[in-house]
Amino acid sequence: GGPARAERLVSGSDDATLLLWGSLKPEKDGKQLRPTARLTGHQQPVNAILFSPDARKFASASFDKKVKLWHGRTGAFLATFAGHVGAVYCLVFSADSRLLISGSKDSTLKVWTCADDGVGGEQDKHSVSKTRKFAAALGTLPGHFDEVFAVDAAPNGAAVASGSKDRTIKMW
Repeated sequence: GGPARAERLVSGSDDATLLLWGSLKPEKDGKQLRPTARLTGHQQPVNAILFSPDARKFASASFDKKVKLWHGRTGAFLATFAGHVGAVYCLVFSADSRLLISGSKDSTLKVWTCADDGVGGEQDKHSVSKTRKFAAALGTLPGHFDEVFAVDAAPNGAAVASGSKDRTIKMW
């Protein structure tokens, strides 16, 4: 029992846009599915998109060296995370959806906070808020010698693993 959960899909494109699809079920009248929103903000192709475990937000990564945070239900823009000096290839949220880790061509991973979901709260340089659309990284994880192509987090939050073109896997 219980109410069915609404499924959503976000697609990213070479034209630097994202499309939010509110329903994955075909129309009863046979009409083609249409996205509920077209999201703009990236300046170059989108490489990765990931919903947070709690589905309250999703993040997008791009060749424009930025990560963007969006509202998981409406697609409303929440924040831009700037700090990488190369294209951003991969993303992972912590199990509690409070942190986001990005991997980049610049051989680093960056850790970002997205705990307040853009609804205010304590204001500092790491915070996401309705009035501050840019947020600084909580930290940078150097150590790879080439591009970082993969990142994943342990379900218990105890570790993060990253894989690089340098043929190494690092545990953080």
